[in-house]
Amino acid sequence: MAEFGKRIFLHGFLGLFAFSVLFAFATGERDLKDAQVRIEEVEEVRIVSDYFSSLRSFLWNADVGSVYEHVWPDMQFGWRIVVGSAIGFLGAAFGSVGGVGGGGIFVPMLTLIVGFDAKSAAPISKCMIMGAAASTVYYNLKRRHPTIDMPIIDYNLALLIQPMLMLGISIGVAFSVIFADWMVTLLLIFLFVATSTMAFFKGVEKWKKETIQKKEAATRLELNASQEALLKTPLLSSPSLFGQKMMDVPGDDEDEVPILENIQWRELGLLVFVWVAFLVLQIAKNNTETCSAWYWILNLLQIPVSVGVTLYEAVSLYKGKTVIASKGAEGMNLKVHQLVAYSFFGVLAGMVGGLLGLGGGFILGPLFLELGIPAQVSSATATFAMTFSASMSVIEYHLLHRFPVPYALYFMAVAILAALVGQHVVRKLINFLGRTSLIIFILAFTIFVSAIFLGGTGIANIFVKIHQKEYMGFENLCKA
Repeated sequence: MAEFGKRIFLHGFLGLFAFSVLFAFATGERDLKDAQVRIEEVEEVRIVSDYFSSLRSFLWNADVGSVYEHVWPDMQFGWRIVVGSAIGFLGAAFGSVGGVGGGGIFVPMLTLIVGFDAKSAAPISKCMIMGAAASTVYYNLKRRHPTIDMPIIDYNLALLIQPMLMLGISIGVAFSVIFADWMVTLLLIFLFVATSTMAFFKGVEKWKKETIQKKEAATRLELNASQEALLKTPLLSSPSLFGQKMMDVPGDDEDEVPILENIQWRELGLLVFVWVAFLVLQIAKNNTETCSAWYWILNLLQIPVSVGVTLYEAVSLYKGKTVIASKGAEGMNLKVHQLVAYSFFGVLAGMVGGLLGLGGGFILGPLFLELGIPAQVSSATATFAMTFSASMSVIEYHLLHRFPVPYALYFMAVAILAALVGQHVVRKLINFLGRTSLIIFILAFTIFVSAIFLGGTGIANIFVKIHQKEYMGFENLCKA
């Protein structure tokens, strides 16, 4: 009996031992697998961390500051000046007619042909835009709306848009310091292709309407000498205000009036106030340390100035005290969401202009057309708004010594002459052909050519930086 008990105890002990060994083996294998999984997870985390660290280093390096050195070629007569002047003349002529300024053509011309570096080309481009815009505004100050008894410049529309345009430019300039070149290039190509396409289809739509109107006029009239002259006058389908007397369709000089009688002084005074306020704040900001407390205070003070004036005009429009007369009856009953949208697009146009070193007309021109503003009024009002922003930028750049004055004066003179010639020639063509859609096609063409020039040079610069393994991420605003 004792022997049997010993055997039972021995077998139990051996079974327990075997079970313990098997349990320990299974547990060890599981622990080994868990350890291996943990090692793999740690490795994955390390790989992801290294990836994001590399991405962060590519996009952001706080120690990277500005290493900019300007390149100003000597001003001497040669093929560069001749070719650059010719391209600048055409760019200013087309840009002034379309209401886009022409900066998309000026900047590549100044860098690729004349020989300036990109950051010096932008200020000289602003000088050309200012010269072309100022001469175009002077030309338009004497002109009346093609169908309504009002100036061809819609002052109330400009007063609603221009303060937000100035605010957007300040934001865009800061972004231009922070954003990498490849980001700006992608944004430029996308926006310019989109806006040029919109303008082109708007021009096609306008051309078809004009064709139908000419055919209808031809069927109603007998084609004799006097009637043939009537068919060649511009066909304008812009709406009239209720209760207002429609003007006769203008000839070459019939719609010109004395400048002092054609200015709306209240709106002009508010626009000048915004311009002076922004200029004072910008000059004060340039004399403070970047990213200091006063630097941010002066930046933030731009918001109440721009928003305050725009809000004042928006409330007047909403209550019917003023109207966007160039829209006809539709401009009398503006809703809150419409006024907010107009103001937002003003900021957007300014941001794009400040970011790309352009005038903002590349956004305002197509926008005004989509709002139903006649082509002549759209071009004149966009150019009028750009004059304030461009002139302020030129003064700032001059105080910072960002461009050579002789070159700037020369190319500004070229732009002024080109703008006057362009306005005169296109006006004659419109009177001869009877098609205001010509302005819209010029707008679309100028934006598209600018997309090719600026996009092409931007892509080429990106490949150069990649080849030279240069830093291509965000820059530190406080060290730029």
